[in-house]
Amino acid sequence: MLVVLAVSGQTGVTGRDASLQPGADTAKMGWFGDAKLGIFIHYGIYAVNGIDESWSFHNKKVTWPAYMAQLKGFTASKYDPEKWAELIKSSGARYAVITTKHHDGVALWPTAQKHYDVVRNTPAKRDLLTPFFKALEKNGIRKGAYFSLIDWSYPDYPGFLKDSSRYKLADDPNRWKRFSNFNQAQIKEISDRFNPDLFWFDGDWEHSADEWDAAGIRKNILTRNSQAIINSRLQGYGDYETPEQNTPVVRPKGKWWELCMTINDNWGFQPQDQNWKTPAEIISIFADAISSGGNLLLDIGPREDGTIPDQEVAVLKALGEWSGKHSEAIFGTVGGLQPGHYYGPSTYSKDSSTLYLFLAGKPNGNIMIKGLKNAVKKVRVVGTAQTLPHKVVGKISWSPVPGLVFISVPETVKDTYMSVLALELDGPISLYGGKGGL
Repeated sequence: MLVVLAVSGQTGVTGRDASLQPGADTAKMGWFGDAKLGIFIHYGIYAVNGIDESWSFHNKKVTWPAYMAQLKGFTASKYDPEKWAELIKSSGARYAVITTKHHDGVALWPTAQKHYDVVRNTPAKRDLLTPFFKALEKNGIRKGAYFSLIDWSYPDYPGFLKDSSRYKLADDPNRWKRFSNFNQAQIKEISDRFNPDLFWFDGDWEHSADEWDAAGIRKNILTRNSQAIINSRLQGYGDYETPEQNTPVVRPKGKWWELCMTINDNWGFQPQDQNWKTPAEIISIFADAISSGGNLLLDIGPREDGTIPDQEVAVLKALGEWSGKHSEAIFGTVGGLQPGHYYGPSTYSKDSSTLYLFLAGKPNGNIMIKGLKNAVKKVRVVGTAQTLPHKVVGKISWSPVPGLVFISVPETVKDTYMSVLALELDGPISLYGGKGGL
C-alpha cells in the first residue's frame, strides 16, 4: 500500500516507513521551527567576474568556456571560516546553509568523483567546506548543505554542455543512469563527510521525482542521519517550503517554511549590484516571516578571495543586535495573530500565554488589538524594564464580543529599528473571530 502526500504544493509518494514521510517527524523539526534565522552563503567561481551564478551561461550572457575560465581566478586567499562562523553567530542565526555545489558543477570540497572541484581545478587548492562546518559546530550553529541536483557541466547531464546538446532520457537511459549514479555519489559524500543537519536541494524543476530518484535520495540521507531535514525542492520529498525572494502575503499552508532572500538583488557577489537592503528593511521582513510562523534564510555573497562585503557585514551585525535585544519574542516562539486582530507582525510564546506585538514604523500613540478575549495582566517593552498602561474600550457586559484593547505607546518607546511589546495574558490566548452582533 502506498501513501500519497501533498507537500509544498507537489505530490510525493512514500512507502510504509513513516520515518521517510516528508514532514512526518515533527520531533526532528523542532529545532528548525525554533531557529527562526539562518544565513545562506553563495560562494563559488562566479564571484571572480561577479556574474550570475551558473545562470549567466545558461541564459547565454556569457559562453560556458568563458564562465568556466573563472576557475583560474578563484583563490579563496583571504577565506577565514572561523571569522565567517563568528559573524553568523553575531547575527543571531541558529543555522547556516552553504552552496556545496551550484548548477555549474564546481564542488567546494575534494569530491571523489571525476568532476570539477576547487581543490583540483582552482588556485585555492583547498577544501572549503570541512573547516567551515567545523567552525559552525564550534559556535553551536546548525549545518546546512545546499546541493544542486542540476549539473550543467557534467558530460552525462542532458543539456547545457559545451555543445549544448540534449537527449531524451527514454532514448538513452544508460546515460541518465550514469549521471544519476554520479549525483547520488556526491550526495553521499556530503552526507558521510559533513553529516549536515539540513539538506537544501535546488534545481528539481528540470526532472520528475522518479527521474531524480527523489525517494531514494531521501531514504539514503535519512539512513545516514535520521534527524536530517530536507527542503521542499526534491519534487515532493522535502520537509518544509522554501519561497524565494518574494515575501508571502498569506501564510504558506505547510507547518514549516522558510523565506530565502538576498541582501541586495543577487545571491553571489556582484560588485555592480549596490541595491542594498537596509537593516530596517531586513528586520521588517524578518518580523513578517516569523509572524507567519516561518524562518528567514538571509543570503550573503562573499568575494572570490573569501572576504564578505561591508554592507552585508553591517546588516548581519545590526540584525544580531536587534534580535538579541528582542530574543524572547523571536526564538522559540510560534506565529502570531491572524490578519484583522492587529495591524503588524506578532508572535506567541509556545504556551500562547504571552503575545508579542512588533511595532512597525516606530509608532507612538495608541495601538489596537481586536477580538482578544483574555485579560491582559501586564504590558512590557521587550528588552527594557519599562511597562505600559492599557485599557479596554467598547466591552458590553451582555455581549460575548470582547472589547478593543488600546495600548498607549509613548515617544520614548523607540527601538532603533522596531520596538516589541509583550502582553502577558491570564492564560492561553483566546480570540473572537465573529462578525459582532446583538
